[in-house]
Amino acid sequence: MSRQFIRASIAAVLALLASVAATHATPNCLRDIKPYRLAGDTMEWSMMIAPGGDCIQGLRWPTMQIYKVELTEKPKSGEIVLVGPGFRYFAKPDFAGTDKFTLFVTGKNRHDEGASTIEITVSRSSPPLLVSAVSGPK
Repeated sequence: MSRQFIRASIAAVLALLASVAATHATPNCLRDIKPYRLAGDTMEWSMMIAPGGDCIQGLRWPTMQIYKVELTEKPKSGEIVLVGPGFRYFAKPDFAGTDKFTLFVTGKNRHDEGASTIEITVSRSSPPLLVSAVSGPK
């Protein structure tokens, strides 16, 4: 087999893997996300999600070590799964209006141990608008 054929085959496989990963990636659904300090602070974040959609979000910032994440207020219009130092929120298929859940994070920021509360409000995102080309009379 020629080197050129092998390189072309590898490039094709990598392109295929990249396209599959892109179609299954979770979109960035959090907005207005500001870092917390693990200093007894409370942060309010917001999220947009479509009915039946999901969102995964890590909670660790570069200067932090997370010891524990606790769910202190459960969502009513979705399910949440804690995954290491992060969470995954799943909206119910009939999700409408808003939802809310609260997380309590303990750990160390730089050299100081502490905790923060994160209150997340979830809003339903609008379905994408479909734009069609309409041709005029001929």
